[in-house]
Formats: sequence, C-alpha cells, structure tokens
Amino acid sequence: MTVSFKYWNDCVDKLDLEAMWLVPDVSTEWLDAGETRDQKVHLSRDPDGQAYLTQTEMRAVADIIVRRHFACQIDPDMLCAIAELESDRQLFASKYNKKTKETTLGIMQILPKTAEWLNNELGYRSYDVAGNTDLLYRPFVNVYFGAAYLIWLSNFENKGRSEEFVVRAYRGGTKKATHKPTLPYWKRYLLVKETFSTRDSFNGGSFMGSAPVPAPLSPVPSGGSSPLPSPAPEAPAMKDSGDSYTLWDSRVSSEDMEDMWSHPEVAKEWGKSGERKGKVRFSHDDQKRPYLSRVELRGIAEIILFKHFSSKRVKAIVLCAIAEVSSKRFVDGVAKRPGVMGIDFALASWLHNQSYGTDITQLVLLERHVFFTEDELGYKAYRMDSEEDLLNPFASMYFGAGYMAWLSEYEGRERTPQFVVQAYFVGPQNVNVQETAAVWLKFEEALGKYGEMKRESGSCTIL
Repeated sequence: MTVSFKYWNDCVDKLDLEAMWLVPDVSTEWLDAGETRDQKVHLSRDPDGQAYLTQTEMRAVADIIVRRHFACQIDPDMLCAIAELESDRQLFASKYNKKTKETTLGIMQILPKTAEWLNNELGYRSYDVAGNTDLLYRPFVNVYFGAAYLIWLSNFENKGRSEEFVVRAYRGGTKKATHKPTLPYWKRYLLVKETFSTRDSFNGGSFMGSAPVPAPLSPVPSGGSSPLPSPAPEAPAMKDSGDSYTLWDSRVSSEDMEDMWSHPEVAKEWGKSGERKGKVRFSHDDQKRPYLSRVELRGIAEIILFKHFSSKRVKAIVLCAIAEVSSKRFVDGVAKRPGVMGIDFALASWLHNQSYGTDITQLVLLERHVFFTEDELGYKAYRMDSEEDLLNPFASMYFGAGYMAWLSEYEGRERTPQFVVQAYFVGPQNVNVQETAAVWLKFEEALGKYGEMKRESGSCTIL
C-alpha cells in the first residue's frame, strides 16, 4: 500500500469536510483538539501511528452518507458497529484471505471487486472506483460502498432479510449467514452497536426498508434494549426558563450540594453559568433532558470516593468513563437504565441489602444471571426505596462505585481492570475476552476524556 493520509483534507473533498465541520459534535471535538477551519485537520493516530476515525467522526461520516445517498434506508449505527468490528475504524486496515487470495480494504473492509460490482452493475456511482482501489481508503468512499452492500444483502434473492442475516452475511458471505461460525460475530455486533448512540438524524422504525429492528441485547446491568441516546453537548448556553429546567437542589441533599459548591472546579463552572445557591440548574440538551457536564460528573465521583470509598481501589475518572458509556451523562439515564451510572433498582437494592428476603440468592438482570451471596455489604449512605432514588446522581454514583468495588474482588480474588469494566456492563459471569473486548475499547475511549491513563507493563492501571 502506497497511499497515506496525514490530514482529513487529504482524503475528503471540500464539501465533505465542510459537512463534517457542520456536525456540532465533530466541530466541538476538533476545536477542543486545537483544529481550526483555516488549517488542515489532522487525522487521529493510535499508539502505533495508524490513522483512525474517532467514534464522533465515524458517527458523522455514517450519518452524512446515509442522509445524502440512501434516504435513511439503513441505520447509521449498523455502519458504525460493523466498522468497529472490521477495522477498529482504521483508514488503512487491510486483511488478506489466504483461502480466497483476496484483500479487503478500509474502514468497512470492502473487497475492491465488490465495490466495482456495486459501481458498475448496480448503479452505485457516486464514487468511481474502477481501476483505482486506493480510493477505498477514503472514509466517505469506503462507508458508501459498505452501506450499498448492506442494502443489497437486505434484499438478497429478492427476499426481505433480517438484521441478523445481513450482518452475518457481511462477515461470512450469504452461504454462511445462518451457519455457526458467523454467530459470534453477530453477538459481538449487538454489543458494539448498543454502545453507539442513536442520533436524531435516524428516525427509527426500521433499519432497512420496511424490516423491523430486532431488539439488541444491552451491555449494561440495568435492563432495556434501546440504543443509547445522542451524546449530550458539553456546555450549552442555559436558558432561564423557570421551573422548566430541573434543579440540582430538587434531586440532591443540601449536604451534597454544599460539597459540590466546595469543589473548586464545580464552583468555578457554576459561577460562570450564573448559578446561585439553592437554585442550581442542570444543563439540558435540545430535548430538555438533564445531563451532567464532565466537570460536575467528576466532582460527584471525587466526593463520593472521598467520603465513602477511601479504602477502595476505584478512581474517579474510571467512574466518569463508566457513566459516559452507560448514560452519556444523562441524569435520568437511558430507557430502562435509570441514573447516570446505569445501575438498576434490583442491583442497587442488593448492594443496599434491604429489599430482598433471606431466601433470595439470585438476581436476574437483563437476559443474564448474576449470582450473589447474602453477605451484608452495608452500602446504606443513600436510601433505596424506589427506582426514583437512582435519579439522584450522587446515589447512582454511590451504588455504581459500590458495584465496581465488589467486582474488583469478585469470588474472593483480585480482578484485572479489564475484567471489572467488562463485568460492569455484561455481568461477571459473562466476561469473554473476545466478545466483550469492544466494551473495554469504548471504556478506554471514554476514559481519555478525563485524562491520561497510567500504563505499567503494557496494561492500563485504572483501579
């Protein structure tokens, strides 16, 4: 491979680059990274120097391609999840198949001959790749042909196909779409897709044509199967609209509010926003959903750990990253996953040890079984009478930290950070190095928003 890109400007045309700048999450991410419109935009690089798209950039490319070329015939989340599995979003990824002696290329791992077939035979001519396979390393081109192929698979042999068939066929071909070897790929796909955010640009109802969307398994320990919401913006202007904005003081105790006001970074942020004691407003997105800024989230995590978990090996930034993946920092949580940490009432009640009788030794969370003993854990700093108690961000953070602490010593032995994080989302009995690795990758990306990880002996020290 001779092609190489250093900047976005090298691999997209001016219209595509401008379309990326017009995506709020992308422009925020780029500006935060020091990029400017009057200069070339750097591509992200992994520790090995490989160019890749961030999740935010991948979401934007998928949205733009679907909106521009496919009239919402396909869910952008499907494109994002497959890109994650096929290439880790690396632009120059390639895989050689010894059996077929063919090489797949780019983010969606497209065969050049497949792209040319879609181009010449099926009329997908927005990008001409005939005789120039290097174009498949360009993100918009690669995702375009990946989407076209998925749409073709959705109507294979003129028969409407399920999402499972389409995904498994994308991996192993149509003949292996129902065979055992492609089943693990489907399971990993469901997990990865769930961690991507459903965006307003996709209006739901179908993932391709008229085919219904199968309910995927959720990776978080709180039930529900709806995808995560769009990311909350970091610091939007707050309107003064009276009671239409939920107040911190209506959710949080006066003691916890005093601790927040005593936190230097939180007090600084609230002061700049014009907040005053006794009437602090939550930030809200355009759908009026309250969310925490990263400064607020980290403040809560630090306060909870200092007051209640000083002897436990849990770090504030770890809890913050868990919240990013679980709820995107939405105070009320996501769907049936209440609270900012995605801890459901059954699990919180067990940690609190007040709602279950002595004959209860098993809790069924989601579609998995997590077995607990009847030991008294004593997490009683916050009341747990109903699910609404978890809408207090301090309570949700408290029980999230308690669950992390318990997982760190699951079955009486010290656990690795990777195990703890993956177990938080899928349950300790369901941790599988291959199938839950995507959870760890999402966590690592979220962790990067809160500071650098300390690396020791090739692993990340997070607990």
